[in-house]
Amino acid sequence: MPLADKKYISELSHKNIDTEDLEMQLLLQAVYLKYGYDFRNYSKAHLKRRINQRLQLSSLNTISELQNKVLWDKEFFKRNFLQDLSINITEMFRDPEFYASFIEKVIPDLKTYAHIKVWHAGCSTGEEVYSLAIILKEENLLAKTQIYATDINKNVLEIAKQGIYNKKDMELYSRNYDEAGGKSKLSDYYTSKYGSVLFDKSLSKNIVFADHNLVTDGVFAEVNLVFCRNVLIYFDKTLQEKVLGLFSNSLTKRGFLCLGTKESLKFTGYEKNYSIIDKKLKIYKKLHVTK
Repeated sequence: MPLADKKYISELSHKNIDTEDLEMQLLLQAVYLKYGYDFRNYSKAHLKRRINQRLQLSSLNTISELQNKVLWDKEFFKRNFLQDLSINITEMFRDPEFYASFIEKVIPDLKTYAHIKVWHAGCSTGEEVYSLAIILKEENLLAKTQIYATDINKNVLEIAKQGIYNKKDMELYSRNYDEAGGKSKLSDYYTSKYGSVLFDKSLSKNIVFADHNLVTDGVFAEVNLVFCRNVLIYFDKTLQEKVLGLFSNSLTKRGFLCLGTKESLKFTGYEKNYSIIDKKLKIYKKLHVTK
């Protein structure tokens, strides 16, 4: 057992915590040792909410019962538990004001590049990946762009690869697209059939969807732009610092980092390495290569 894990277990035995908290931490440690997924530094509020919801849905009384189910039923882990703890809240052109700012303040720089590499971390079911692809297409940049779209959850990655979504969501997505400064109509990019829509395969031609764990995996690629919006809010301070280090090491000099509106580099160890492009909408530009 790695020293860090021995320390983790040792700390548990010396803390004055209630039984439910102890059960939760032992569950997360067991999941890490059994499956390699590390949720131990996720936000405690997020974890408690999702775990308690799973207890109710599965008619289980205690977290210890859930732990037994997770460890002995691999399909239950993949189909339910992993899905519960993954961060899958998304929509096309989420926060339209952000995309409008991105078009105004980032696109002009990207147009000076001979080739663009993008890492979209925590892409979930892909709605925001396709949003970015549409913007790049309308700015005549998609053909020279490689997008790496990654997520911890293989199930949502499959949805993203297919590019098939519920037609009923298109009304909201179309409004978002218009407010973001779209140059056409969102419906130009998909075909509709039987209550679903399929996005044009030309949008995903330069997208590589891949399994990547921000908690345990290393640098994915050297890129000019990192998109990771509304993911860090589910991590505690320690894990946020670790992931920001991963992004900093992935970005080229003058590369851009885009976070969610409730996330920030302020009071982190990486704040000094970036200039602020949009303070409100959390767009940053890397100043120099960090070690």
